[in-house]
Amino acid sequence: MYDMIIIGSGPAGLSAAIYGQRAKLSVLVIEKQPMSGGQIINTYDVDNYPGMPGISGFELATKMRAHADALGAKFVTEEVRAAELSGEEKVVRTDTGEYRAKTVVIAAGAVHRKLSVPGEEALLGRGVSYCATCDGAFFRGKETAVVGGGDVALEDALFLARACSHVYVIHRRDEFRGAKVLQEKVLAAENITVLWDTVVEEICGKEQVEELSLINKKTGEARRLPVQGVFVAVGIAPNTGLFRGALRMDDAGYICAGEDGATNLPGVYAAGDVRTKQLRQIVTAAADGANAVTSVERYLNGQMSN
Repeated sequence: MYDMIIIGSGPAGLSAAIYGQRAKLSVLVIEKQPMSGGQIINTYDVDNYPGMPGISGFELATKMRAHADALGAKFVTEEVRAAELSGEEKVVRTDTGEYRAKTVVIAAGAVHRKLSVPGEEALLGRGVSYCATCDGAFFRGKETAVVGGGDVALEDALFLARACSHVYVIHRRDEFRGAKVLQEKVLAAENITVLWDTVVEEICGKEQVEELSLINKKTGEARRLPVQGVFVAVGIAPNTGLFRGALRMDDAGYICAGEDGATNLPGVYAAGDVRTKQLRQIVTAAADGANAVTSVERYLNGQMSN
């Protein structure tokens, strides 16, 4: 019986593990991936985490995990398949067994949304990618496209522009949603072209991506864009399907929880990209982990005093 089980080991989960160990709680972290860090391990350059300008996401994730390890947090690499969270004793079942705890912190993160257009699935790994920093090196000297208009899309375009001959940014609106500093860099880059008000209708190619079928939403004009790679950056979806029906969520599937991380079930907390909040960044995920542990401590202290 653990004091706290943490599901996921991105910045929120690792922060919770660190704070949990410092609070002298018995902590178990369950992570399905072979490496901790969540989405940040694929971030080439983290420039908005205070005190560490220019650090790579991989390096930051490694430092966070090392911190948790040094404090004695226990990690297992398993995938959570089911959870019974309504009782006083929480049961988390994985693909190899089950674990019990007094509290659970859900920090399962999120996954990339897809375009859901013809050719996307068929050409995945053959020109279609959701991670520019992972796969960009394969397209050195080639023409590529990035689909999206937020921070990730703009960061991907700038990263690819360092090695690709040309990068097209395909955005369905007439203005970006990303940070102003990123917008300025993208618009100033000589080898980046922005296609406004445009959506991808189909990703075409036999063995590899060869071209995109595009349509301008305002004019109705259709065109073919020859590219060898397309990087999809149209947002994320929270990994909360496992808890649907048990926890209160909004229409997008984010767990309803405030700054304290408390959900509608006693002893169950949400942290990081899975919870409802204004800003989903590394710094807010780390704060969520810390806040969740403070709530866990208060919950456990209340149990002991009853």
